[in-house]
This record gives sequence, structure tokens and C-alpha cells, in this order.
Amino acid sequence: MCGITGCLAAEGEAPFETQVLRAAASLRHRGPDGSGLYVDRSLAMAATRLAIFDLEGGDPPLSSSDGRFWGIQNGEIYNHPELRAEMEERGISFRTSCDTEVLVNAYALWGPDCLERFEGVFAFAVWDRRERRLFLARDRFGVRPLFTALREGRFWFASEAGALASLPEVWDGLDPSCLPETFVTWGCGPDRSFFRGIAELPPGSCLELRAGEAPKIRTWWRPLFPGPGDEGGERVEDLVDACEERLRRAVRLRLRADVPVALYLSGGLDSSLVAALARQESSAPLHAFGLTFGDPCYDESKPQQRMAEALGLDLEVLAIEDGRVAEAFPEAVLRAEKPLLRTAPAPLFLLSSLAREHGLEVVLTGEGADELFAGYNLFRETAVRRFWARVPSSPIRPRLLERLYPYLARDLGRSAAFTRAFFRKGLTETGDLFYSHRIRFANTARCLRFLAPEIRDILPFEACLERLRGRLPEGFDEQDWLGRARSLEILSFLEPYLLHSQGDRMLMAHSVEGRFPFLAPPVAEFASRLPPRVCLAGLREKWILRKVAERHLPLEISARPKRPYRAPILGAFFGADAPSWVEDVLEDALRPGGFFDPVQVERLRKRCREKRGEGIGETDEMALSGILSTGILEERWRGGARGPSPLVPRRRIRGSEIDPPGGARPPGGKKEDA
Repeated sequence: MCGITGCLAAEGEAPFETQVLRAAASLRHRGPDGSGLYVDRSLAMAATRLAIFDLEGGDPPLSSSDGRFWGIQNGEIYNHPELRAEMEERGISFRTSCDTEVLVNAYALWGPDCLERFEGVFAFAVWDRRERRLFLARDRFGVRPLFTALREGRFWFASEAGALASLPEVWDGLDPSCLPETFVTWGCGPDRSFFRGIAELPPGSCLELRAGEAPKIRTWWRPLFPGPGDEGGERVEDLVDACEERLRRAVRLRLRADVPVALYLSGGLDSSLVAALARQESSAPLHAFGLTFGDPCYDESKPQQRMAEALGLDLEVLAIEDGRVAEAFPEAVLRAEKPLLRTAPAPLFLLSSLAREHGLEVVLTGEGADELFAGYNLFRETAVRRFWARVPSSPIRPRLLERLYPYLARDLGRSAAFTRAFFRKGLTETGDLFYSHRIRFANTARCLRFLAPEIRDILPFEACLERLRGRLPEGFDEQDWLGRARSLEILSFLEPYLLHSQGDRMLMAHSVEGRFPFLAPPVAEFASRLPPRVCLAGLREKWILRKVAERHLPLEISARPKRPYRAPILGAFFGADAPSWVEDVLEDALRPGGFFDPVQVERLRKRCREKRGEGIGETDEMALSGILSTGILEERWRGGARGPSPLVPRRRIRGSEIDPPGGARPPGGKKEDA
């Protein structure tokens, strides 16, 4: 794991070495164990290193065996030993046991096709000295971030947007046009960020660039889901065996490291199954970390403890009270670099700090299972609505929603009216590409009323959906209904929010690497081919995954209904222990000419004060989190670019001082101590 950054200027122009080192200094939390700089005429690129493989010999940058290609990486290639062995049979020699050296040599051997061979999560840059071409790539689901910017013909890239925004040469202000999209679909598209002119390389994409030319971006991977009627002929038992085999291999590969590996344990099905397989595959003791909450609405301590006891794990629990969520929220927002509609990242920020305090740098988690194996209520809700749509007048069919949302059955008079008004919207429009998500998007879009009119009008609700429509993968309309729903969940929630704001950023804030077995290519591609009948058996979510879990987990865990991970919002920001910054940020949001509508913000603040003991609606909670997180970011960046002093790299490589490609110099090139 690392933080990477670089600049490619026009030929004959200075490579902005000092600015690249300044950006790298902003990424030191991503790599506290080493650093390196590579400069070749108009190119400069730097990396900070979190040492996981070859702790002593893997400092960046690293080169191919012939010295032609030089690379830096943020991520891990888990199958690097197998790739190394294959390349050694072809006569390629290696100086280190680091996976980055394997990556660079793989690119030298296979070019961009090497991406298909990598099993890992990565964002990397490779420089071709001979062709003077820069190649960037990002892993399949975009677990590792990679941001880019073009300024005056110069191309900049970095692992985090703030590393670029901290440079006066790149800074161009905040971009409020991302707010409407965020307040509808939880995140904006990769072509923009909260920083004007700074974009992401999309997940599963790569980019090629020569100085003075426009970048060429292409998609190299997207998940493919089955078409309607493609039910498959495999026996269920064979599918369960195949699922377990792939998941077990994914866990085994993700236990590879030259440092101890730990687990995040929530007590839910996904993390528990990963923990059980890791326990079987690892010969070393495994440490587990979990969260508990004082509020029983969010607490999962009992199943968490049950799993730890069943597996004999050393479980370290972090108890979180409402006030502590609010205290950690500003730092979590600044690390996420985007407005957040939930407070859930804040406890995970604290949990990664605890893991690091115990000397752990790698953790396995359960992200991705719900999106790939259909674990959320959203998928079951869509199944019920499609069933109801066949007989829209039926009074019985909508009662199935009570199995998903038991509160609907508590007051049949009110719940029947609510069901008709809420879940019936667009009921028979099953051909709508957004059928599974339109209700959710419309509900979240109620947050738009809190934006200032001139910002809200930049992207009205339908315009936000049109932008999302433009990012749908090729063949999306040919997928079955559950395939479309899963694709949308990956595109709108997993990639821009869950892996970004709750995953990579909260972990790497404390130099902890997250590994996600459910996102392993063999597991993801297997899951994406599963038809609805084995993902949702009746209304039983993640059915095939539960069949695997029955082999390894206590029944009360394998049969436990899905419980989404959330953290307190109203209690955190308006409870007895709420910090003073909350009122300060809300007061700032009331000023005319800002991002928000002062009248709506004041009404929300009043509701929060009046109903702190009984609660407010979900939309109001999301709006509260969105307003506060936006205000935190605005306050941080109000003064413009403020980068740290330039990093002093531990390793420097200058292309002008290396033997020409094909020379006898070893692949590490010339090293200069900083």
C-alpha cells in the first residue's frame, strides 16, 4: 500500500518536482514506512510506502528488469508469487520480493493486458522511458482511489484529491455542482469531485498519455450479470461448492503478507464467514476488531462476541457513544474528501486507529457481499414490487412488504395507506432501467430542498439520474432485473461511497490496508452470473452464501437477517454530548450566498432541537449529515491551497542518470540517499 502522485509536463518543461513532493507529503498517512521519487525530464512521480511485502527492499519506485519501465503502486497484487514464477520461467530476474516489481515487469511483458492477470486492488502508474508514455490503471471496483487533473497542458495524478488541491498549480476552488448528485445518489460520478477540475479515473479503467496529448481512457473491466431467463442448469449443491471454493481461495490469497493480518468482525454473515475461513486457512493467530454502540438500535455486540468465541479469536472491541461519533466526524469527512449522508464512516475511522495502535496494518473485511449476492432489502423490495405489479389491484401481494419492514404491520390502517403512496409509485413500470432504485433515489432527493436554489438548479433530480444513466455499463438493459439492480448498487453505492468513504479512506487514514475477499475477481464473476433463484430464494437474501455459511458458522449467525451497518446521527449531533462545532457549522450554513438554503437549514435545526428525544425522519438525518459534512469541507478549504512542506524522499531515481534501456544496470537503477 502507498500513496502515489505525479506530474507529466510538456517536453522540455520542468517536471514540477517540488510540487510533486509537496503532494506526496499530503499522502504520508497512506505510506509512513518509506518514500521515493522518480524524475525523467518532463515527468516526476513520487510515492509514500506502507510496507506489506519485502519490508526492507521494496521502496518505490521499482523498474522492470531491463530498466525501461518504472512504476509506483497504491495497492497489492495478491497473486504476485504465481506471476513471478511464470515470468522467471521466461528468464525475467527480480531483485526484490515486492509485488510492485512484479507489476512493472508484468506490464513490460504483457502491456495493458497484464491487468487481466492481476488479482488484487490497485491504482498504479508505469512510465515507459523509451516511448515516453505514462500508463495509469485502477482495479476492478475502484477500491484504491486515483485522481487526475489537467492544468495548462500538464497532467497531474494522485491517490487523493486533496493532495492535488493542495497545490496552487492545480487548485481551482470547490465545485458545488457535485452536491445535487451526492444528495440524490450518495456520490457524484468519477468525472468530477468536490474540487473543481479534479476527477477520478473510473473503477476498472486505465489511461494512456504522452506529453502534450489528451489522455486516452478506456474501461478494461465491468461486472456482467445474466440476461432474463438465464437461470442456469447447475445443481444447487454444485453452486454452493463452487462458491465456497472461490471464497476460500480469495481469503487464502488475502492472508498473504510479511506483516500480521487481522479481521474486522461485525457479527453479521459476511464478516463472520470471512473470519471463519481465515481461521481455517491461517496458521498464525488472528486478531479481530469490532464496534459496539451504546444505542441498542446500532449495537451488534452479542453476535460479534458469539462469533469470536466460536472461532477462538482474540476480539478487541471499541465502544462508541453518540458524542464520540460527532467528535470523530470532522476528521472522517476530511479524509473522505466528499459530503457524507451518513455518520457511519466516523466509527470506522476510530476502529482503524485502534487496529493501528495494536500494531496491525492489514485487515480482512466483508464489503461487497451484499451488492454481489443481493443482501439488501432493496433487492427483496424490488422482487415484491415486481410480483405486486403483475396484479396491481391485489390487496394481498403488497402485504409481503411487511416481511421486509415489520413496522408496516403494526398499524394496518396507516401502513396500507403508506404502502400505496410510497411503494406503489411507478409500480407497473418494470421496464424502467432504474426500477429497483427509483424509490430510493426519489426519497434521498428530498434532501435537495436544503441546497441553495442556484446550486439545486445545476442538476435537478432527473438530470442527476441522466448522469447516472450515462455511466451504465454496456449491455445493462439486457441484464435480468436482479442483475440491473446489482449493477446499479455497485455503480451508485459500493464504488463511490462504501469502498471510498467507509473503506479505503477510513482505513488508510491510520495506515491500515483493507482487503475484501468478496471482491476477488473469481468470487465477483461467479456471483455476477448467479440467477435470481439462487440469490433470493423466496425472500431469503444471499441465499447461496447462507448455504456456504451453514457449513462453518453457528446457526444463529448463518440464519441471522441482514442488519445494515449504521451509526447515530441525530443523537450524535444534538445529544447531551454533542460538540460545539455542530452549532458553529450550522450557523455558517445559514449565511446568504452559501451552498444551502438558510430557511430550510434553520427549519431543520429547529426540528432537530425539538425532537432530539424522539427522533427525526431518515431524510432529515441524511440532510443533517450532508449539511454538516459539506460545511466541514468548505471551512477546511476556504483559504485555498495549503499544502505541507515538500516530502524528503528516502529514495531518488533520475532517468537521465540510468543506463539506456537494455543496459546492464540492475532494475533498481541508480539510488541516491536523500
